[in-house]
Amino acid sequence: MKKTFNIKKICVTMLAMTGALMTHGQALAQASDAYPTKTVKIVVPFAPGGVTDTSGRIVAEALSKRLGQQVIVENKPGASGNIGAQLAAGAAPDGYTLFLALDNILVINPHAYSKIGFDTLKDFAPVAKIGNSIVILAANPAVKAKNLKELIALANATPGGLSYGTSGNGSLVHLAGELLKQQSNSNFVHIAYKGGGPAVADALAGHTPLTFASAASINQHLKAGKLVALGVPSAVRSAAYPDIPTFKESGIPGIELNSWVGIMAPAKTPAAIIAKLNKEINAVLQEPAVKDKLLNSGIEAANGTSAQFGDEIKRDLEMYKPVVEKAGIKAN
Repeated sequence: MKKTFNIKKICVTMLAMTGALMTHGQALAQASDAYPTKTVKIVVPFAPGGVTDTSGRIVAEALSKRLGQQVIVENKPGASGNIGAQLAAGAAPDGYTLFLALDNILVINPHAYSKIGFDTLKDFAPVAKIGNSIVILAANPAVKAKNLKELIALANATPGGLSYGTSGNGSLVHLAGELLKQQSNSNFVHIAYKGGGPAVADALAGHTPLTFASAASINQHLKAGKLVALGVPSAVRSAAYPDIPTFKESGIPGIELNSWVGIMAPAKTPAAIIAKLNKEINAVLQEPAVKDKLLNSGIEAANGTSAQFGDEIKRDLEMYKPVVEKAGIKAN
């Protein structure tokens, strides 16, 4: 039997569908324009008081004023940040639950843990980078090395090698040490502590000759001469510590890493909301008071698009995989 088509009916149906799609799109646009209409929550995957938590609270306070709605911090610590990340990844993609991400969680944990409960690239949408946490290689003054080259020579001449303490196995500071060891073919030995505080304390006491640590945790000790800075693993010198050379300047190329912190949203969060958040967060990061507060906590404020932040995350995720594998790092 030959089928017949009612052209008029088809056209009417198509117009109705098009109208419905346009109405839905307009509704989404209007919702994004009005955003936010209630409290915004930032999930911090660590306990209160640390550098990551502090940076989140600094941004949240300033962002509240710009958005006209309260922005609060909710601490969800555990499993090296994986618990908080999993909770944030599973939240509704409406812009009202955000995630304060540390590089360690999104680009190192996926390689160090067999199961983490989230996929960095599939479950999150980059919003804005807050800044880079300054990482410093420091030594106890008793260590007979004035620079990185002398330190490497000393490590290779020391039976059993020179040990360096960090905040934990699989942390970015641990990987900074592994990169130095791999790139310089030197004899450094990692000692993992349960937090940066104990690692720094043992370096001060001379129980461990070296420590890789955040600037915030050792700044006062550097000023007092109780620890000596030998280098930073970043691409360029820190504006806060211009006298400390990079590893590359010290003759060890191939080590250009930043310990960053930034804001992420659950995947499928509307692009318009992400764009608005990126704009407002970047504005906040340019406020002198905010920049000073972040710098005092050891973070140099950043500025950039969500796409640029996403590209950095992808790059770091790829970069750390062979380092973790070669070092045999297993966090569980």
